Amino acid sequence: MTPVVIVGDRIRTRDEEVERGARLAAAMHAAGVGAGDAVALLLRNDFAVLEANLAVRRLDAYGVPVNWHWHADEIGYVLRDCAPRLLIGHHDLLEAIEDRIPAGLTVVAIGGDPSRGWIDYDDWIASHESHSGAGTGLGSSMVYTSGTTGRPKAVRRLPASGEESAQRARVLAAIHDSAPGNVALVTGPLYHLFGQALMTATFGAGGSVVIMERFDPEACLALIERHRITHSALVPTLFVRLLRLPDAVKARYDLSSLRHVVHSGAPCAPEVKRAMLGWWGPVLHETYGSTETGVVTKIGPAEWLERPGSVGRPVLTGEVRIRGEDGDWAPAGTVGDVYLRIHGTPDFTFHGDPAKRAAVEYDGLITCGDIGWLDEEGYLFLCDRRVDMVISGGVNIYPAEIEAALLEHQAIGDCAVFGVPDAEYGETPVAFVEPVGAIDAGAVRAFLRGRLAGYKVPRHIVVTDRLPREETGKIMKRKLREQFLATEQVDG
Repeated sequence: MTPVVIVGDRIRTRDEEVERGARLAAAMHAAGVGAGDAVALLLRNDFAVLEANLAVRRLDAYGVPVNWHWHADEIGYVLRDCAPRLLIGHHDLLEAIEDRIPAGLTVVAIGGDPSRGWIDYDDWIASHESHSGAGTGLGSSMVYTSGTTGRPKAVRRLPASGEESAQRARVLAAIHDSAPGNVALVTGPLYHLFGQALMTATFGAGGSVVIMERFDPEACLALIERHRITHSALVPTLFVRLLRLPDAVKARYDLSSLRHVVHSGAPCAPEVKRAMLGWWGPVLHETYGSTETGVVTKIGPAEWLERPGSVGRPVLTGEVRIRGEDGDWAPAGTVGDVYLRIHGTPDFTFHGDPAKRAAVEYDGLITCGDIGWLDEEGYLFLCDRRVDMVISGGVNIYPAEIEAALLEHQAIGDCAVFGVPDAEYGETPVAFVEPVGAIDAGAVRAFLRGRLAGYKVPRHIVVTDRLPREETGKIMKRKLREQFLATEQVDG
């Protein structure tokens, strides 16, 4: 089968995409883009995301994917902060933030009218011959992630040596089981590295890529059957949406082509994972890492069933260690701060904040703010994030443990637990629950008392129709905390 890239009803061969990427590189070079320059990408899921990635690698430039769901002020901040040489975007997305685009920035638009003086993307590509340069390998990136407070922070991947690029490619291949002949389905937004990694790993290995323009659960099943999808990557919230389909709809589609599906980005409730394994078969592989470190651990379906809750062991040159409260490396079974790294791959920094970069490193490893422990065989189990941990009356309470207990309730579809100030105990946990059936706070509290120590049961339980989420499926606890504190909404 000739490798192809498919977006909606449009299809291009791999050779066509390589050629368009090379022409785009030539156009970028003519516009002054060189090694170390940033190119901002305000793009929906489209061929242009792949083409831009191919182009910046040829020039050893930085691709800066921008979350187009962000507020215009946030996008404007990113465009000022990364100081791009060029901005490429879909015309309507550019129109929505037009007054935030820095003066003098060259803008290339996909679609729309040319009245604003923006360069037409397709005409621009067609007007240039292929760039002859190949770059040094995987190239670099600058990815902005939303923090719990303040402006988005930029994780900048440093220029890589040839061996570092090769090692990074080997890691991606191990994570996504990349090989010629694979047919991968990209389900999430390509401004996020989770989807981009699957796309670039599959394309680079000579496989075919099917890109969903937006996720729809039944459309996902239809694409798996139609294109005989072998590989994919999904965040757990998409599992939940898939599982909510009627049984008749689930049974309508042939999913037997699936061989390897990665999930990451947020915790997956054990009952959700078991339900997906029962439906899709032993194809689910969980990974753990971050924008800063890249993916470091992986666990297959059989391993997970033996060790439910684990996010796996390090792949290839990966290393994971736990740092205890005394500041030293801790033995197996001890809860502490998780430090990890894939050795031999490109390093990173926080753009404009080297002090913050130094603060997250210890003994050559990086912490992402998670708390966890290792078993005797080196499998990692996560407890929670350091920033989410609640210290109530001097006792550590991990919201993730409470959330896992809440999700055992059949009438709770999802939940979020976090701490708020408390005059007596310093902090106290609050739970927001999203129901899928009839439920009340008193019943939830009684349910938890049968599963948790009394001090872990939230004093305040709020039932809400919808929990706010990022595109990756992560619940935005910061917004819930702000809402709770602003309204003092409590349940007696």
